[in-house]
Amino acid sequence: MVNYPHRIVRKTVPTVTKKTAVNFANRGMSFETAINATNDFYLSRKIAVIHKKPTPVQIVKVDYPKRSRAKIVEAYFRQASTTDYSGVYKGHYIDFEAKETKQKTAMPMKNFHAHQIEHMANVLEQGGICFVLLHFSTLKETYLLQACDLIHFYQKDQGSKSMPLNYIKKKGFLIETTAFPQVPYLDVIEKKLLGGKQ
Repeated sequence: MVNYPHRIVRKTVPTVTKKTAVNFANRGMSFETAINATNDFYLSRKIAVIHKKPTPVQIVKVDYPKRSRAKIVEAYFRQASTTDYSGVYKGHYIDFEAKETKQKTAMPMKNFHAHQIEHMANVLEQGGICFVLLHFSTLKETYLLQACDLIHFYQKDQGSKSMPLNYIKKKGFLIETTAFPQVPYLDVIEKKLLGGKQ
């Protein structure tokens, strides 16, 4: 911590005006938080067991500013991550990635990496249910797009910078958000991918 002379501090303290005030009125929960809450809802009602995968990190350097507190100073990803979530629903392996954008007409393809596409293809090859949840925050719309359609687009238009919303609407399924659960993606899985089997 740096201690400045008292008179300098007064000069450098920013003043808050109406122009710089932050508006919290339209802030909702993040997309990831909504998915995690949805998964907690499914788990608590014994509907499904789906969790966010932990990111494998190798801690290299730790600083101990106080004896009771440790601060990670340097860390690296051990390996490339695959997808965000995995679990089981009615005996089916579920594996999916979640992406969010503020864009209104497309999902940036830079959000998807070759190792993720390969992982999704491997899951499909083993008979798992694999998909992506695509959230357009400005439009307040969420779509479930099956991994096979994402992989097809990725392989066909690898040079493309974005996946058009029209393609997502044509191939994917709109998820109607509700209070509980917030992102009821299993409704789409049940009705569209499993044929409503109980």
